[in-house]
Amino acid sequence: MTKQVMKRTSSDNVYLHKDFHGALSAAIEYLHRNHGADAVRDYLRQFTKTYYSPLIADVNRRGLVALKEHFESIYAVEGAPVRLTCSKDELIVDVEWCPAVTHMRKHGYPVAELFSETTRTVNEALCENTPFSAELVSYDPQTGRSVQRFVRRQP
Repeated sequence: MTKQVMKRTSSDNVYLHKDFHGALSAAIEYLHRNHGADAVRDYLRQFTKTYYSPLIADVNRRGLVALKEHFESIYAVEGAPVRLTCSKDELIVDVEWCPAVTHMRKHGYPVAELFSETTRTVNEALCENTPFSAELVSYDPQTGRSVQRFVRRQP
């Protein structure tokens, strides 16, 4: 019998980090309990401005279409439905259920009281020093269902 060799690399596999959400929720809860809500928001703002600096630069270059493409990609990887409505001045992100919240609830992970800040504060930080602002229009803490709005700032 001949030996068959399979060559695979990590890039051959779909990367999905669902358990990361539980760890993030625990970290948010720890910060909130021990250092307050402002510490949670400061951490998320600092993380966003560093990790997403290429996206922020792209938003400044191309406008809201950069955010639209970002959300399309994220929700496709997560396997969650999202409705996006985009013009040059406004982007509406309508999320039926948050994949992070759904995963945590399904597996019995506690969802931090301030977990919604991973949407609100992150979106606001994405828009700092851009022509746009972000608003979390609605959020359901049980499912993570949300409506997010990005709009061009008035001069």
